[in-house]
Amino acid sequence: MPSRLDALLLGLLLALLTPAAATQAAPLTVEQVSRAASAVQKDPLLGGSHTERTLKFKSDDKKDDEEEAPTPKADRSWLVDLGIWLAESGRLLVWLLGALALAMLVVGARRWFFVHGGLASRTKVVLPSHVRDLDIRPESLPEDIAGTARALWQRGEHRAALSLLYRGALSRLVHEHAVPIRAANTEGDCVVLASRSLSGEASGFFQGLVQAWLLTVYGARTPDDAQVMSLCDRFDAQLPRKARTEAAA
Repeated sequence: MPSRLDALLLGLLLALLTPAAATQAAPLTVEQVSRAASAVQKDPLLGGSHTERTLKFKSDDKKDDEEEAPTPKADRSWLVDLGIWLAESGRLLVWLLGALALAMLVVGARRWFFVHGGLASRTKVVLPSHVRDLDIRPESLPEDIAGTARALWQRGEHRAALSLLYRGALSRLVHEHAVPIRAANTEGDCVVLASRSLSGEASGFFQGLVQAWLLTVYGARTPDDAQVMSLCDRFDAQLPRKARTEAAA
């Protein structure tokens, strides 16, 4: 849109080009310039302002912008995704910890009730009467095991003497020292179980007794007299008979 200064200059130029200006050498006056500028401004094609309407096709820029705009999923940064993953994992971890705590509570309550609720005292442990084919019941053994075994050995009944010492040792371990020996245990099993409950000296004594027994039964060899007499002399000292509550009652 032309300004007033542009219209004034254009009117001045037209005035200079008119025939009157060409024949007359007189200079232009201010009034002539003003009239020329007014005429130019009144002409809609040269001055003033007018409104034009044009048709314009809708651009696809907006559609392209929408297509290029990232989705809410893509807008998430890796920190946001990490936070969501941690939140979901934390919920699962809380459930697992709760289940573990509940299991520990149940186990602890059961153990407490077993100990303090009288279940332990009412549970009766069934002790074996035989280990393999050997009778280890206390009532099946003589009162003086070591003395009886010594007498058998001196009479030449070597197998019977060592059998009595081994049976007596197993009976003492099961009934007096609470060693968990069972009916199917072998000689090696009994040695291992006894080593877990006896002192080093007592465990060594029982191991030497088992070796003498195995040598006689399976090796067809008998130990010397000094070794067997030593076993008889140490029997009650290494495997003592303890006072039991049932006997006192």
